[in-house]
Amino acid sequence: MSIHLVIIDALNLIRRNHAVQTDPTDIARTIDTTSKTLTRIINESDPTHIIAVFDHHLQDRGWRAELLPEYKAGRKPMPEPLQQGLESIQDAWWELGVDSLLSSGDEADDLVATLATKVAAHQEKVTIISTDKGYCQILSPTLQIRDYFQQRWLDAPFIADEFGVKPEQLADYWGLTGVSSSQVPGVPGIGPKAAKEILTQFPDIESAYASEELPKKYRKKLDEHIEMARICRQVSKLKTDIELGFNLQDIRFNPADNEQA
Repeated sequence: MSIHLVIIDALNLIRRNHAVQTDPTDIARTIDTTSKTLTRIINESDPTHIIAVFDHHLQDRGWRAELLPEYKAGRKPMPEPLQQGLESIQDAWWELGVDSLLSSGDEADDLVATLATKVAAHQEKVTIISTDKGYCQILSPTLQIRDYFQQRWLDAPFIADEFGVKPEQLADYWGLTGVSSSQVPGVPGIGPKAAKEILTQFPDIESAYASEELPKKYRKKLDEHIEMARICRQVSKLKTDIELGFNLQDIRFNPADNEQA
């Protein structure tokens, strides 16, 4: 039997549903809207296996903040009513046949990336449901990312149009430009245009730094900030080697089991 694993970036989906509500304290409404969204995703994607991955609301900023202390510093916390309603949302999703995985120590992004790449490596189909372009660095022939809210695929042509680089160069791209929303600084003086130029000429930061052909206008910047570029690249790169502790059989999609329970 061919496999189609659908991975839900849970908080990404929940926050976007919650953000458009007229009454953000109405958690019953959030449960209803997120469940309807999830049902539509299931109907459209027809998964054989499915899981929703959550960041644990009590965890710190993880290994990335150890490398880069300012990483995601000062981010607004999740609204209290929404945080208190997460367990009820997970219960509602369970009734639809979707189990939840909570991260512990690692960010949800890394859990998603690990599971997705492990399954895709066996030439099985994987769809990540998220608006987060960070997942695009792990695109492969059998691994795709769906922006449900914009109804578009975040694929290689999208990345080429949006950033001017290949999916596998995205971590290097952000190592150079930084990611302002996560307080990842990148290299001062290198913006999107310069990063695109560098990564068109070279496959990655290290190749550019080691080459005598690197344009002089970028040489001084990299000479002065290569260590920060390396750190920002590492922070931007998804981990794909986390111990997951379950197998695909555990997340097989069989809504009938939950309907009968």
